[in-house]
Amino acid sequence: MSDQFRERLNRILPKISSADFLANKGLGNEIGFWVFDYLPAQEMAMRGFIADILIPGLARQQPVLRPAVVNLFELIVELLEDRKLYDRVLSIQTDKGNDAALAALRPVLKEDKLAQRIASQIDFDQVDMLLLTGVGAAYPMLRSHTLLTALQPTMKATPVVMFYPGRYDGFSLRLFNTLADDHYYRAFRLAE
Repeated sequence: MSDQFRERLNRILPKISSADFLANKGLGNEIGFWVFDYLPAQEMAMRGFIADILIPGLARQQPVLRPAVVNLFELIVELLEDRKLYDRVLSIQTDKGNDAALAALRPVLKEDKLAQRIASQIDFDQVDMLLLTGVGAAYPMLRSHTLLTALQPTMKATPVVMFYPGRYDGFSLRLFNTLADDHYYRAFRLAE
């Protein structure tokens, strides 16, 4: 793990546990959407950091902070299983290929439906922030910038942090540092 990446990781907990972050202060009337971007090769370190350091660290804060963590890939699998489509999509992928499977998934995995599902599973009055993980694993079934847009009316004042394997320059997302997801300028970089 590079020193620069470690330094950026070390800035996450103080940032997201600050009163200003939790109250969305200093954002100029913008929504509290944040992106922590990292190199795709750092995915396993990022997962370990979230599970072993970040979540336990939030639980040790005074007062205890209550994050809701949503792994987007797991959310997709859960949705497909609930609708009894998971095995069917796997069969389509095996028989007809990835493009056919993605075409079959598109009506089911629209980002507004996923945002509604997130909202139905989480009582935002009972959590202090939403942490989104699994962005890379959810590609190409889900476009993260579209999901963020769909979440805007749902989140109220709850800050959102998306852990993003790629690059966010404050104007556009580049998944895996190669795929241009699209312009998304409503989020802030969590740690430079």
